[in-house]
Amino acid sequence: MLKPFFCCTLLLASSPQQPTPGPSPTVIPAEAVRMVNPVKTTPESLAHAKKLYGYDCALCHGTIGDGKGDAVADMKLQMKDYTNPATLKDMTDGELFYIIRNGKGQMPAEEIARAKDDDVWNLVVLVRSFSKK
Repeated sequence: MLKPFFCCTLLLASSPQQPTPGPSPTVIPAEAVRMVNPVKTTPESLAHAKKLYGYDCALCHGTIGDGKGDAVADMKLQMKDYTNPATLKDMTDGELFYIIRNGKGQMPAEEIARAKDDDVWNLVVLVRSFSKK
């Protein structure tokens, strides 16, 4: 059974005496950039990806990927709008996989204990689907 992982809980739990670090740049290794999605998406795997997205991503990225999640204003985040086709046009599936798996800036990693590689690849498909509606 999947347990919800609220990405923003970790960020909000820092003590007031300690400054919260700003976003760090993410350098994606060349071999990750070249990775190709090996997963054949099925209706079931996409439904599972939507469930994971709802638990882990929607709070910040928005339920439809528009970057207008409930935590954005409180955390003073600037999120990308994945419903805009231009947002991801220059990113490979491998780059998206790497960012989801390893995190980026304030976004925590989607740990392997919670999401297998196939799950992350299906999240890549789901994120790309937001701009095709």
